[in-house]
Amino acid sequence: MSDTLSGPESFTAADVPEYPMDRDAECPFAPPPQVRDMGAQRPLSRVRIWDGSTPWLVTGYAELKELMSDPRVSVDDRKPGFPHWNEGMLSTVHKRPRSVFTSDGEEHTRFRRMLTKPFTLKRVDALRPAVQRITDEHIDAILAGPQPADLVETLALPVPSLVISEMLGVPYEDHEFFQSHATIGVDRYATAEQAAEGRTGLAKYLIKLIESKIDEPAEDVVSALGERVRTGEISMKEAAQLGTGLLIAGHETSANMIALGTLALLRHPEQLAVVRDTDDKKVLANAVEELLRYLSIIQNGQRRVAVEDIDIAGETIRAGEGIIVDLAPANWDAKAFPEPEKLDVHRPARLHVGFGFGPHQCVGQQLARVELQIVYSTLLRRIPTLRLAIPFEEVEFKHDRLAFGVYALPVVW
Repeated sequence: MSDTLSGPESFTAADVPEYPMDRDAECPFAPPPQVRDMGAQRPLSRVRIWDGSTPWLVTGYAELKELMSDPRVSVDDRKPGFPHWNEGMLSTVHKRPRSVFTSDGEEHTRFRRMLTKPFTLKRVDALRPAVQRITDEHIDAILAGPQPADLVETLALPVPSLVISEMLGVPYEDHEFFQSHATIGVDRYATAEQAAEGRTGLAKYLIKLIESKIDEPAEDVVSALGERVRTGEISMKEAAQLGTGLLIAGHETSANMIALGTLALLRHPEQLAVVRDTDDKKVLANAVEELLRYLSIIQNGQRRVAVEDIDIAGETIRAGEGIIVDLAPANWDAKAFPEPEKLDVHRPARLHVGFGFGPHQCVGQQLARVELQIVYSTLLRRIPTLRLAIPFEEVEFKHDRLAFGVYALPVVW
């Protein structure tokens, strides 16, 4: 690679900043200040990641949407130049079968079609009573238990874990196993050995579960995957990879968003009051969209690689160059969202990119929306005096994970 990188100015490799950057402890909800400064100067910049490579960082809202819908941009992590999240993901790349998360074009369409049915708006809306029941049961337990209560342990983790377990047909009593194995791979510093341990453990678990569902099918996603294995449409390893991805995505992101969103509302009591007091479903739904925009919990970017040269925003991304699409600064792009640093639950925020954009947009986004709407409104309505049990400065944030959040959220009322 040349020591001089392309751009409107001449940059040497030594000048390229390290990515990801640190957040500001004074405002941990915001994208890192250095990322915001870079985005204010130009929508694409070079950054250096853990392996020394220098992919493009996309921070502009319009540029993100353009690139994430461009067929010349690939999610295939086996392609040379792909900017892997960590050593662990790189080390397992040729051991993992293709899936909806790492395939393009017709192959991606084939995998995605297998997963869309349970996550349609109609299907997800039908789950509202179940999500409400699960949420109420856990808040009952919180109110009956000691103070302070940790909202991560008592609400944010169990609610989405129970919901996705029920949808997939995964026994909830195994949730501690799959949560611990799932979090290994999403650690920012995961080693090859740690990633292999997490991947192998989950794969064996899902294969065993799929085999049992083939023998005794039920009305759940894993049974449907098992039927596709039985008919030869996909391999057992492919089915296990799809199930693993849904299991991780179904609880990791929603759990972090529940806790972090609650904390953000506690820090903005006037916005919290709107969510707590409204009977208007549209107001509540919009508040959730604004929280998704404001927080953008996928904090280390969505990774891609160019398969052809792409001219965009005065730059040329060459074929084989890595691309990191950072959702957080795009959702704080003032050209798309004026005064982005303000949490305003009345803001028309539906066009945020918190779930990504284009053909690889999150397949479970409707389920996440339902969970967040129900959990936020129910929690704040039933515990109207909810407040932090520790100083805000003592809250421990997940700076070392791919999904931003908090490790614990102790509250009293």
